[in-house]
Amino acid sequence: MSGERRTPKWLRRRWLVWTLVGVVLAGAGIVGVVVWQNTYALREETVSLRHDGKLLKGVLARPESGDGPFGLVVFVHGDGPVDATHETFYRPLWESFARAGYASLSYSKPGTGGSEGDWLDQSMADRASETLAAVAWARARPDIDDRRVGLWGASQAGWVLPKVAARDRRLQFVIAVSPAVNWLRQGRYNLLAELRRDGATAREREAALRRSRTTRELLERGASFAAYRAAVGDVDGMTPERWAFVSRNYRSDATADLHALRGTPTLLALAGHDVNVDVTETEAVYRAILPPRSLALARYPAATHSMVDHDLERSGWRLTLTAIAAPRKVYTDRFLADQARFLRGLRDDDGRGGRPGTAKESP
Repeated sequence: MSGERRTPKWLRRRWLVWTLVGVVLAGAGIVGVVVWQNTYALREETVSLRHDGKLLKGVLARPESGDGPFGLVVFVHGDGPVDATHETFYRPLWESFARAGYASLSYSKPGTGGSEGDWLDQSMADRASETLAAVAWARARPDIDDRRVGLWGASQAGWVLPKVAARDRRLQFVIAVSPAVNWLRQGRYNLLAELRRDGATAREREAALRRSRTTRELLERGASFAAYRAAVGDVDGMTPERWAFVSRNYRSDATADLHALRGTPTLLALAGHDVNVDVTETEAVYRAILPPRSLALARYPAATHSMVDHDLERSGWRLTLTAIAAPRKVYTDRFLADQARFLRGLRDDDGRGGRPGTAKESP
């Protein structure tokens, strides 16, 4: 028999009970923190509007208190089947805008989140018309100040925002996040950037460029999806619907439309690790067309195209944990604050806003 002193059975039982209680309380604490971190200072209302005979479902997120009328940020999504909240990715932005006195309106793309239609059937002009319908719907609400309505858009929205501005000169502002300028040049930049990032060999690079040239030739000939598949073999996720969407939009270029933004306060947000959009070209085009008095530039050297820090985005588990436990920290540093500061700096005495020089420009 060992000389080890045994813990009394009753004490062992009590220790087990308190251990379980501790685990439960710790778990409850974690859950409480997660719930608190995912609770936003907003009043969200499910809304719907009709455009071109189809129902669009969306969310109007107003400041936590007050009857308004509030200024309004209308969201214009990037590529893909994006729902109204962008899988909750937009909520930190909505909260930031609400604290600056602005409501946010975002609707699900056709075919997503209860909206009727199919976003792959749209041209960039169709998307602009849809956005204009949302703006008109919002301006008719008594809780929205129709003089303080502007746009927020990312990536593919770079081809939509200027089209909307050309048809609605009353817009107070535009916030353009990682906006594209030219579809074909952007596609080539994205291809080369991804090849560099992935360490492609010279042979792989040449094969990818050859495929890209073939794709462009087929688009310029108006080729069918069947012809594309026959020419490239492995379609690499391309579908007939996506091919039709690309065929409809591959000539998109924002350069001419950007002239409509002259005089409209515009915040241009650019990332330092953007492999989707050539931010050097985007900045040069915006600077060449928009006067300095109406253009503010915010650079985020550590961010990727989605305005998430490069290191965070590369770590799947860290990104997931941050999105759950601290969603406001998903965005790169200063991104939320700079946009709220930009909105606070607008003047509404003439219904259009003033010089957006309050947004911090990063070196």
